[in-house]
Amino acid sequence: MPSPNTSAEAEGKKYIQANAENRYEVTRADLPLHCPLDGMTLWNSHPRVYLPIEATGEAKCPYCGADYVLKD
Repeated sequence: MPSPNTSAEAEGKKYIQANAENRYEVTRADLPLHCPLDGMTLWNSHPRVYLPIEATGEAKCPYCGADYVLKD
C-alpha cells in the first residue's frame, strides 16, 4: 500500500504522526492551540478541535486524550 504522505514526502516535508504521543509541549507561537497540530498527518486523525490552554498552561484533547503543556 502506498504511503498516504507520498506527495508531502516527495516535497521533502516531514509530518508528525498524529496521536503518536500522549504529551506535547507547545509554545505561544502554536496558539490558538488545536488538535491535531499543524504538521500532523491528518488521514488517520480526528476532526480539528481548538483547546483553551492560555489560562492554565495545560489542555487535554477530548477526542484522542493527548495532553498539551504550554512551555513559555
